[in-house]
Amino acid sequence: MARAAPILLVLGLVLAPWSAGASAREVVDASAPEALSVTLYRDPDRGVDDAMNRNWPRGFAMISETRVVTLPPGVSTVRFGGVAEGMVTVSAIVTGLPGGTIEKNRNADLLSPAALVDGTLGNRVTITRSNPATGQPSSESAIVRTRADGGLVLQTAGGFEAVRCSGLPEKLTFAGVPTGLSADPVFTIDTRDDSGGTYRVTLTYLAWGFDWQAHYVATLKDGRRGKVGMRLMSWLTMLNDNGQSFADTELLAVAGTLNVESNYQALSDPPKARPLRLTCYPIGSTARGSPVRPPLPPPAPMAAMGAMYKSESIIVTARRRDESMQDVPVALTELASEEALGDLKLYRVPERVTVSAKGLKQVAFLNKEDVEGEFIHTAPCEAYSVFDEDEADPAGILFATKNDEKHGLGASLPMGGFTIFEPSSAGDLLIGEQTIRDYAVGQDVEIPIGESTLVFAACARMANSDEPDAETGKWAQMRAVLSNAGRNNAKVRLDLGASAQWEVSGVKGTRVKDGRRILETTVRSGQRKEITFRLRRPPTKVE
Repeated sequence: MARAAPILLVLGLVLAPWSAGASAREVVDASAPEALSVTLYRDPDRGVDDAMNRNWPRGFAMISETRVVTLPPGVSTVRFGGVAEGMVTVSAIVTGLPGGTIEKNRNADLLSPAALVDGTLGNRVTITRSNPATGQPSSESAIVRTRADGGLVLQTAGGFEAVRCSGLPEKLTFAGVPTGLSADPVFTIDTRDDSGGTYRVTLTYLAWGFDWQAHYVATLKDGRRGKVGMRLMSWLTMLNDNGQSFADTELLAVAGTLNVESNYQALSDPPKARPLRLTCYPIGSTARGSPVRPPLPPPAPMAAMGAMYKSESIIVTARRRDESMQDVPVALTELASEEALGDLKLYRVPERVTVSAKGLKQVAFLNKEDVEGEFIHTAPCEAYSVFDEDEADPAGILFATKNDEKHGLGASLPMGGFTIFEPSSAGDLLIGEQTIRDYAVGQDVEIPIGESTLVFAACARMANSDEPDAETGKWAQMRAVLSNAGRNNAKVRLDLGASAQWEVSGVKGTRVKDGRRILETTVRSGQRKEITFRLRRPPTKVE
């Protein structure tokens, strides 16, 4: 076998493949994936009002890869290169091998300067330095005597010395890459095939460091019969924080609340590429017990230090992430399709895409041109406050509809952001931005928009009434005054409190919605409406 090309160390390491000695168990590399499927799951602990964490996503993905492997007769080790660095090894399953899986492992150390030095401990390297008198390079053999957790010490014909402490250019040449190191994460399995052969196998595993969310863009338009129309477009924004890309993959996303007991972050424990830190030892003789330490360099000016840290942050971490995340591709021409997955919903992207490393991708999944609903104005009623009509507050505004085909929807709405625009002579203008929870087909959908400038409400206890008392069961006399300065009639909903805590009397039309007791009424354009009723706490039962 031909000898591998030398490897150089010049302020860093340039690496080349290395052939280890023959082992009892033959190592076989699986082919690159012929087919890929990535199914994304949201962070199960992220609430409705929580934004997707782009710097530390805590969702996960199920990745399925189809590869080809050729096995020799007997026991062999199969290497799957380029798996996700957030791979949860215990979840990995390989199907399609005649002998099944005997053992599975993942490399704990990526190919890096420090890993290369540690893997060469006790072995020979070549050090090349410049002669200070002639400037000509000279090389000699040396033995690595320390690990890469501090200074790098070599043993040469002249004794022991630390690398890069002479002040002159130095480089190391390594014979090859130690066994077990690779530039990308590697998953391996041991298997047995008595006859040997070529097989198409499927590797399926869970991986940490993904997330996704929906975002809706709605534009209001004139409705029919006094209703409000809306054009609704939605996107799935998908995040991959792993350092690996998945090209030409089938992409799916699962919506709904998933019960996850395992700590995928702890189970993934991704391999690390460790840097090499070369540190010189103090000047002087430690044998005399009083080493002479060189003076510390003067501190850098604060502005210069800030620029240095900013530059390092941009180059090493932030810049790569920011550029990739801002590079959001144009939507696909076809929309993602919805499928049932038990109590969950599965969205399947119709075209193959590339899930880029450290990147975001947006895919259109919903486009409804004619959603019909209505505006509902909302106001609270305070039984422990005294009524004052001069302190009337603007009513809140909800866009309310039903998630069915009759109202122009009829599709599951995953949790996410909701941005609403309204046409004007100056173009579409932003009028509200909210977040919504998951809505199943058939549910009432109510989206807060903001506060009204035309509808006002005051609802509280009359001044001559006692406060509610749960022990005595006294009723509080309540008064609500509603006004509508708009051109259209306004539907107003009064929130009377939690249904389990309040009883109402003296008014018709109250009902319970989402655990709240409400009263809905219509205030005509340019009119003022007054409502009186009674509220009380349910009397305490004495056993």
